Amino acid sequence: MELINYTRLTPTLGGSFSNGWQVMKSYFLYLLLVVIVIGMVNGPAGFKINADSGDFGFIHGIPLKPDNLFVTIGVVFLVLFGFAYYFLLVPVFNYSAKLVYLDAVREKEIELQQLIAGFNNYLNVILANLLKSALVVMGFLFFIIPGIIIFCRLAFVSYLVMDKNLDPLQAIEQSWKLTRGIGWTIFGMTILSVFIFIFGLMLLIIGVFPALVWINSSFASIYQAALNRQEGLVEY
Repeated sequence: MELINYTRLTPTLGGSFSNGWQVMKSYFLYLLLVVIVIGMVNGPAGFKINADSGDFGFIHGIPLKPDNLFVTIGVVFLVLFGFAYYFLLVPVFNYSAKLVYLDAVREKEIELQQLIAGFNNYLNVILANLLKSALVVMGFLFFIIPGIIIFCRLAFVSYLVMDKNLDPLQAIEQSWKLTRGIGWTIFGMTILSVFIFIFGLMLLIIGVFPALVWINSSFASIYQAALNRQEGLVEY
């Protein structure tokens, strides 16, 4: 079975995962490298600070005591560095990876330098990621269901920022329009992705890599399918 012509993709769960599977097979080595790079970027463990008897806490086993000024200053610096890393750098690579998967869905030649394409649109990437995250968190604070709805309806924000060069507000508005009528399809894909990821873990852990390639290729497929529907290329 060959790749479906991307202009004929329809926004369905089965069609997206089916096309994602074909994309994975066609571009596996390139997309595997993307997964490895993104895994390395996301990999450093978060800074852990816990209360402990007699201590203010610890970070990577280093005790925080009120009389240890240098350790305290060092930990504060590491925590600030961690926040800066995860909010000001990691999103750039994650958003850029979306563009690589989208190129694969569109059967374009994969250019790995696209993994740093987000730096060309840096401010929009960072602001879109912060705004989307804030909206989802606020939604989850209201009895979870609104958070799930917002999460699904804003699923295309990262693609739109990278693919269409939209600013954060435009990307959120357009994602809301694109996902109209397929929000629960995206939710179903998210749930199925969890099981695919778990199954990958069960395959001696290394199965996680193809699982992530498949999942990301499938979400890129449904984004393209939603564009097709909006542009009247397919009926749904």
